[in-house]
Amino acid sequence: MRTPTLAELPPLDEGWIEINIQQQQLCYWIGRTPQYTCAVSTGEKGVGQQEGSGQTPRGWHYIRASVGDGLPDNAVFRGRRWTGEVFSAALAEKFPHRDWILTRILWLCGLERGLNRGGSVDSQRRYIYLHGTPPDQPMGIAASHGCIRLRNSDLLFLFKHARPGTPVWLHDGQA
Repeated sequence: MRTPTLAELPPLDEGWIEINIQQQQLCYWIGRTPQYTCAVSTGEKGVGQQEGSGQTPRGWHYIRASVGDGLPDNAVFRGRRWTGEVFSAALAEKFPHRDWILTRILWLCGLERGLNRGGSVDSQRRYIYLHGTPPDQPMGIAASHGCIRLRNSDLLFLFKHARPGTPVWLHDGQA
């Protein structure tokens, strides 16, 4: 995996992900051609960089790690490890306050020092992921704890196409 540099973003002929936080929409691009679009759910507390804020960070990131290859749909993660559980209505009832991280994890690392990399604004240390969520959770509205939530089918598409090293641009529509 090669870490992209800011000077080469967005890539002209490779895959990358754009997440428009204001529109709650993700687009997977190859160069300048959109390939796949889906609704997402970002931080309920809005946009922000600070550790502990519960907000979704802005700026250029890249996928640092992909977690969960080969696991079942709705595999439950805690601390980036599969618990051995598979999400169900009964499990949700047993743990009603759990922030469910399901199916796969695409762990982001910031590329912009002082904005989303280093110190108290480091996206990787904040554990900012693209991850699955239960089917009853809303898409298209901000409802997460800072991560980017997706439907399983959308996440599985990205997991297949956006490997570690893939650039990810999170913005609030003020591009």
